[in-house]
Amino acid sequence: MADAVSIFMSIGLSEQKAKETLKNEALTSTLKKAIEQAQGLLGSASVDKTAGTLLYNMVTRLKDTNRLSFLTEYIITQKITSELQLSAALDFLKSHPQENLDRLEFETACGVGVVVTPEQIEDAVRTLHSLRLLWNRFGLCSSGEARTALKWADGKIVKNEVDMQVLHLLGPKTEADLEKKPKVYFYCPCFVVPHTYPFSAETGKSLMEQLRGEALKFHKPGENYKTEGYVVTPNTMNLLKKHLEETGGQVRTRFPPEPNGILHIGHAKAINFNFGFAKANNGICFLRYDDTNPEKEEEKYFTAIREMVEWLGYKPYAVTHASDNFQLLYDLAVDLIRRGHAYVCHQRGEELKGHNVPPSPWRERPVEESLILFDRMRKGMFAEGEVTLRMKMVMEDGKMDPVAYRIKYTPHHRTGDTWCIYPTYDYTHCLCDSIENITHSLCTKEFQSRRSSYFWLCNALDVYCPVQWEYGRLNLTYTVVSKRKIIKLVETGIVRDWDDPRLFTLTALRRRGFPPQAINNFCARVGVTVAQTTMEPHLLEACVREVLNDTAPRAMAVLEPLKVTITNLPTNAQVNTCIIPDFPANEAKGSHVVPFSKTIFIEKSDFREVMEKGYKRLTPDQPVGLRHAGYVISVQRVIKDGCGNVCELEVTCASSDSVEKPKAFIQWVSDPLQCEVRLYERLFLHKNPEDPAEVPAGFLTDINPYSLTVIESALVDRSVGKSKVFDKFQFERVGYFSVDPDSTSEKLVFNRTVTLKEDPGKI
Repeated sequence: MADAVSIFMSIGLSEQKAKETLKNEALTSTLKKAIEQAQGLLGSASVDKTAGTLLYNMVTRLKDTNRLSFLTEYIITQKITSELQLSAALDFLKSHPQENLDRLEFETACGVGVVVTPEQIEDAVRTLHSLRLLWNRFGLCSSGEARTALKWADGKIVKNEVDMQVLHLLGPKTEADLEKKPKVYFYCPCFVVPHTYPFSAETGKSLMEQLRGEALKFHKPGENYKTEGYVVTPNTMNLLKKHLEETGGQVRTRFPPEPNGILHIGHAKAINFNFGFAKANNGICFLRYDDTNPEKEEEKYFTAIREMVEWLGYKPYAVTHASDNFQLLYDLAVDLIRRGHAYVCHQRGEELKGHNVPPSPWRERPVEESLILFDRMRKGMFAEGEVTLRMKMVMEDGKMDPVAYRIKYTPHHRTGDTWCIYPTYDYTHCLCDSIENITHSLCTKEFQSRRSSYFWLCNALDVYCPVQWEYGRLNLTYTVVSKRKIIKLVETGIVRDWDDPRLFTLTALRRRGFPPQAINNFCARVGVTVAQTTMEPHLLEACVREVLNDTAPRAMAVLEPLKVTITNLPTNAQVNTCIIPDFPANEAKGSHVVPFSKTIFIEKSDFREVMEKGYKRLTPDQPVGLRHAGYVISVQRVIKDGCGNVCELEVTCASSDSVEKPKAFIQWVSDPLQCEVRLYERLFLHKNPEDPAEVPAGFLTDINPYSLTVIESALVDRSVGKSKVFDKFQFERVGYFSVDPDSTSEKLVFNRTVTLKEDPGKI
């Protein structure tokens, strides 16, 4: 078994995956055969990870094992190099069961030998856009149409190109564009909501500011009773009248996070929805901490939550806490008992878990007895878990008599030891909404099962009852946002803390350099739907590029420096300066000065000793231009170290006006600052790391070993020397970067926020 595990791990399988594979005898046997055949073709025992992954996926999906050698050969000879090609190959074999295959037909069907360049993708998308624009201004091609035109292109590159060209070709949509197409509506018991609401860069309006008037079909303040499902009691109209007198008919919303963790990208949608809807209707939004569980709450979470709300550009009307109302909530609980709607129960916590909870034998105990016992709970006369206060109602999901109060002998962050009983979410949420006269209680879809209890409790106590509406959560692939799972990542040392730039918490996104405007734009593009929305990170990254392209000044940096000595620089230019525009597309936005001397540094990848077809940068036989310097350099001598590696170039320069225009221009630095650069990739290997079907051994086994690369001796031009934490730059031809809080006066640290649209390494 140990030998088999080693063999499987040698092709890139994790130890856990290898052991799981061994449980399937047929799969184990076939995979061993494939590996042996691959090693025979290679003439060695080494199979690289890419080929190994394809071999494993091929073996798990291949129905006809007689074709094993055939497909193994195509994978090992690198004729099949992607999952897309492998899927096409398997489909072809499935539809052609005959023994003798037409290899030419097979290779055509699965794209053998087809290479799609970034330039072809760009041209194809542009052509499709242009054809559509002849008849409809925003009739742009979808990524699916572009993929049809370029079947074997990388789907993510195609999608990103489509997204970017929309903005570059047309700019932001006008109001006329928005009115052209009828909206697609989802039905909801509360109101109808359009499928998506695009962000208007032209007007600067946020998601909900575009939803004025009747778009949402929300009830007007004071007309709660017009909402389908709203429960009307004999006193409802009097309560609504009093509510209007206190609010003046003002829209009121709230954002109610629990202060036991850091906000993540899903919360950004909730923040935009709650604050945005209030703002769009000239209303107010509260930031209310749901601080009813003292065991998990810490000051750092209170502070970070408010900081992130304000970072996104929203200012709460007031910052409140559920704990502000502890006395009133207790008094209301006493009233609920007196009205016969609650009782003290001695069933243990483990008995109350799940949905098939046995009926409580104490459900019909006398009111006076429950009042006495509840008072004793308040005075600390019972142990934790010994008794609870339960409400006499059945929730929409069938759960009977949810708990209203439980005992916790943990000092509260704000109230200390004043209380030893604390209200639950089911009890607290609707009553705090009522106390604050909230008009629209906007919740994510998982709270739909609590809507009936929301209405029931307000009506049972005869207090003002707001309207709850549920919308779909926003999720991203290739990440986890669960507090418990992020804590696991931190505790195991996989990430540094909640603000590790590989996470999708808001503090992590800020540290990575994501502008708040980009996050808000992303939320606007996702829109508000009843169904849960799952998006890919590259869509968020496209929004980041759009903002940074207009706001991040340019600078030059080299991550892997190669020393270049210019031997013929004019004596009057031994130390010169170059004026570099901060925004080359709009030089009126400013510039900075950098030194230019006979010693400069370029990227190692911008020089190749041996010329290759399609390579446009520096070689011994091919000159290259220096961006912004006005010079073209040509190699005269290649200097190598003792190991045979190129360590320096001696070149001559000529004015760019006096020579033929070179094929490429590269960035460079002279008399630079040394800095640390951190390059980030996806933290997880699979789209859904929490899905047992994709990652059977759990999310902690799905970590991308290359999610962080640290370059300690990168070089950057001196224009960034006085930058502050979170300042953002575009390092020309490299990517967008942000100054990390780890920076010191001696050395700056930069986080790569996102790459550029095009990869300069493919030029």
